[in-house]
Amino acid sequence: MLSVSNLSVQFGKRVLFDDVNTTFTPGNCYGIIGANGAGKSTFLNIIAGKQEANSGNVHLEPGKRMSVLEQNHNAFDEHTVLDTILRGNKSLYKVKEEMDGIYAKEDFSDADGERVGELQIKFEEMNGWNADSDAAAMLSNLGIPEALHYNLMADLDGVQKVRVLLAQALFGNPDVLIMDEPTNDLDYETILWLEQFLANYDNTVIVVSHDRHFLDAVCTHISDIDFGKISHFSGNYTFWYESSQLAARQRSQQNKKSEEKKKELQEFIARFSANVAKSKQATSRKKMIDKLNIEDIKPSSRRYPAIIFEQEREAGDQILNVEDLKATLDNEVLFQDVNINLAKGDKAVIYSKDSRAVTAFYEIIAGDAKAAAGNFQWGVTTTQAYLPLDNSRYFKDPMSLVDWLRQYSQTEEEREEVFIRGFLGKMIFSGEEALKQSNVLSGGEKVRCMLSKMMMTRSNVLLLDEPTNHLDLESITAFNNALKNFKGNVLLTTHDHAFAQTVGNRIIELTPNGIIDRYLTFDEYMTDPKIKELRNKLYAN
Repeated sequence: MLSVSNLSVQFGKRVLFDDVNTTFTPGNCYGIIGANGAGKSTFLNIIAGKQEANSGNVHLEPGKRMSVLEQNHNAFDEHTVLDTILRGNKSLYKVKEEMDGIYAKEDFSDADGERVGELQIKFEEMNGWNADSDAAAMLSNLGIPEALHYNLMADLDGVQKVRVLLAQALFGNPDVLIMDEPTNDLDYETILWLEQFLANYDNTVIVVSHDRHFLDAVCTHISDIDFGKISHFSGNYTFWYESSQLAARQRSQQNKKSEEKKKELQEFIARFSANVAKSKQATSRKKMIDKLNIEDIKPSSRRYPAIIFEQEREAGDQILNVEDLKATLDNEVLFQDVNINLAKGDKAVIYSKDSRAVTAFYEIIAGDAKAAAGNFQWGVTTTQAYLPLDNSRYFKDPMSLVDWLRQYSQTEEEREEVFIRGFLGKMIFSGEEALKQSNVLSGGEKVRCMLSKMMMTRSNVLLLDEPTNHLDLESITAFNNALKNFKGNVLLTTHDHAFAQTVGNRIIELTPNGIIDRYLTFDEYMTDPKIKELRNKLYAN
């Protein structure tokens, strides 16, 4: 249905794609992955017709329709919400516009009547008469109430705009659906709805996402951009990651007998086969697993950071005590009546429907802001390392990364350049990269620097406010593994479902009318009907 032939893209001397040939077939969802800068978004822009390649062609089967998730959230500010949805199906909207234009004429000629008749037939074939009701139903499913359907897009807040643009992309059952980071700015319920929608979607989906849980839930294939090529692998992200790690291990085991490698491969296949029936891709993945040859998986050029959190000392039993804490913003209550006793070993996911609430909570317990009421006390044996949502204040002054990290050294040994370069090297700042100026870093580079700083402090409590922002999949995966292995305490807020589910053993939700505090996994918490009922009450005005 959608094919790419002899595609080449080059910026100066840098080659992104070199003679790429690939096909995307109906009924499959392709997750595009690759290191930062590999060209994921560039590739989507090219197949969507938003960017030209140096050479090659993109071919969409005649008569088929492509839909692209809009990245400019203000692009439709002058249109109503419902009108914005209908514009997602350009062919349908063009017919509708022409009909409306003819109907608006004062002098309605015979020719106009004939033309309207032709348009009405087209409109009916496109299911146009149900378009308004279909669009309204999709909006309601995405949490946009009917009262807003005729408002201008400019009147909506940022989260609501994202949901409307998502509905626009999905509207009308496009033959090819292209989505770049569709889960950004969506809450848990909306992401879950989107996962379920795409899992039952019969057409072609091509998606870029850093959300591993989302990729696992929707993808039938992983399309890996590496070495200037695109390779398709059957299965979801976890299968691709585990199999690529196995391939790398087996290639490095020169002295290991082929029989032992074959046994390891068989055990790997058996482990994934056990769960394959639970997924949308059951039949295709079962065939793929049975035929899997480790030689088909090429070594990757990716570099995974070495994130290891160690404690200078183990904390005692008293970690954090919070009493009657309250935070406000412009006289609006963000949270109140917060009472928490954090126990040794707790890895708590701090959650709220209002992201401002969790950020305010971290700023208060980190000593960066004052509470409106209440107090908190850290245990005397605890030390905290904080990764804030906004880390810009740490990178205002121009200095090399070596000098930047040296600011946080505790001993003479830690001030040595060799020692500091070791920490930076773990975060993939090696050689000349360690001399980059700290005030010109990208978002992902800043987070990796902050992680170097946190590792150096060897704290026994980690405070993490949206830690995966700006990170690539490799860094997110390494970070996730480091937190699972960390022996100290963690307070974590994240939109990354896999992070929350695999790290957290306790969920603390902040609301304007108190908290909910449960020792559950994230999935258990979010799917418990009694907790859902309680949540609705606590958020009600």
